[in-house]
Amino acid sequence: MALSEKLKRLIALLPDKPGVYEMKDVTDKIIYIGKAKNLKKRVSQYFLRPQTGKVLAMVSHVDHFDFIIVHTDQEAFILEMNLIQTYYPRYNIMMMDDSHYPYIALRRSDAFLKIARRANDKRYFYFGPFPNASDAYKTIDLLNSLYPTRKCQTMPKKPCLYFHMGQCLAPCINQISEEEYAHLYDSIKKFLDGDTSEVLRNLKEKMLLASSEERFEDAQGYKETIEAVEKTVEKQTVELNSDRTNRDVYAYAEREGYLALSILTYRRGLLLGKKIEVVPTFGPIEEQVCDLVEQYYQTNDLPSEILCNIPGFQEEFLSVYPDATVVMPKEGRLLEEIDLAALNAREGLDAHFMSARLEDDNLALLEQLGRLLHIDTPFRIELFDNSHLQGSSPVGAMVCYINGEPAKGMYRKFHLDEKDAGDDYHSMQEITFRRYSRLKEEGLSYPDLILVDGGLTQVRACEEALKKADVKIPVYGLYKNDRHQTEGVVDQNERTYPLDNKSPLFFFLMRMQDEVHRFAITFHRHERTKAMHNDIFSGVKGLGERRKETLRKHYPTIDALKQASIEELKQLLPDDVAVSLFDQIKNLSK
Repeated sequence: MALSEKLKRLIALLPDKPGVYEMKDVTDKIIYIGKAKNLKKRVSQYFLRPQTGKVLAMVSHVDHFDFIIVHTDQEAFILEMNLIQTYYPRYNIMMMDDSHYPYIALRRSDAFLKIARRANDKRYFYFGPFPNASDAYKTIDLLNSLYPTRKCQTMPKKPCLYFHMGQCLAPCINQISEEEYAHLYDSIKKFLDGDTSEVLRNLKEKMLLASSEERFEDAQGYKETIEAVEKTVEKQTVELNSDRTNRDVYAYAEREGYLALSILTYRRGLLLGKKIEVVPTFGPIEEQVCDLVEQYYQTNDLPSEILCNIPGFQEEFLSVYPDATVVMPKEGRLLEEIDLAALNAREGLDAHFMSARLEDDNLALLEQLGRLLHIDTPFRIELFDNSHLQGSSPVGAMVCYINGEPAKGMYRKFHLDEKDAGDDYHSMQEITFRRYSRLKEEGLSYPDLILVDGGLTQVRACEEALKKADVKIPVYGLYKNDRHQTEGVVDQNERTYPLDNKSPLFFFLMRMQDEVHRFAITFHRHERTKAMHNDIFSGVKGLGERRKETLRKHYPTIDALKQASIEELKQLLPDDVAVSLFDQIKNLSK
């Protein structure tokens, strides 16, 4: 492609230093952010070498670029991540799941168990992370049923039900010796390390005894617990090596413009799970893989070793994470583990190509939507919805889609004034004004398209809010027919754009509409339940915010709270507060 004079001048000014660059289009909107060890070499390559695919598409939209010089590669990486998460450029490829994976945390002093998202407290022994969060919760539930661990977050004044069931030592009334805690800690740690022989032997003895005494229900319970233990251990029997090193193993597969990155998570020699991330390819494959792995450790702890055979990975990764250890085996068992990760990557790519997700090519659908509405391709879409029940607990919600995928880190919730409850026009006007006046005030980027869940009235409410905020963004509504079924899109001039209800574009927009509706309803239910709890809690002396939150956690619904016995409440509250609350509940139930 022919270079403009502007780009030639900018390329000539690039320094031979590390930094971050921002590619911008003719409207000065950032469309791509990257980091470089050498800004001059990296940025000039985009324009002076032949490009293909999505890189070519990006370069063809670049009108000019800016750059920021930093001291080190590590600084460049941190700045790059911060800028991407601020502007969400359309051509940046990010990992879809950026959540912290859970650990099982075992406190060394008293064998207290909990779920943790970071392994940074030296008072605990950590087992994990678990790529499948449900495995962590199932395992900790099993451990709490097998061992007499303390279950209460705050120490009660009298023993709870778990003590009477033999599942707690009741440190609230008993003096537990250090030796007893140490034995409990060692037993649980042995279980987590995969040695369940002792607990299985005890369970089988209890099962046989119960059966011989014709306590068949108890025997069945022990049998189910044995099966649960065996199933838990079965998931962890794939051992990496006898050295019990914590390792993450990486490999990738690439085909037809898509890249699958496979991560196998080994902790203390046991395979805890795998993660497959499939993203469109963008630029040199090895470079993109390294970027994805670097992103992964923004929200996950580094293991003792990282195993991979990706060319150039070690040097690049260590420049960002200098404390990491990268091993690139050439033979033996460790190489076999990389081969296993590569097999999982290939199968993940196969599954992705077979799924309906690829049938609806997001980019093609976004381009189709842009043509239909006569606007530029809407790479970033924000959708709004309101929710209330007969005017109570009114809320608003916004979800964001970037490149056709939900960007959950950009979802927003809005509390609304009760006086506007039921007035959908002013509710929509309020939440959209608050959203875009704030973006303008903070100098943040706007979406390419706003969709409201409603017809012409909601569109005009949003347009009025944008006018008040002095912001210009295309606004359309998803309107419904007489049967309350979404039929198409409408603009402020009453022009409608009907959709074929069997077309990929229709289902694409329905997924977005369902998501904003789900998000709004979930938020509304939470706020309504909270308000109903507060009605019951009001006037009860001694009920502070912490105690209220504890009660909401134990009794998530009003019906559950109304069914609570005085004995249950006394396990969570001081006796006098429990009696006052119990009387309040009974009075309100009359």
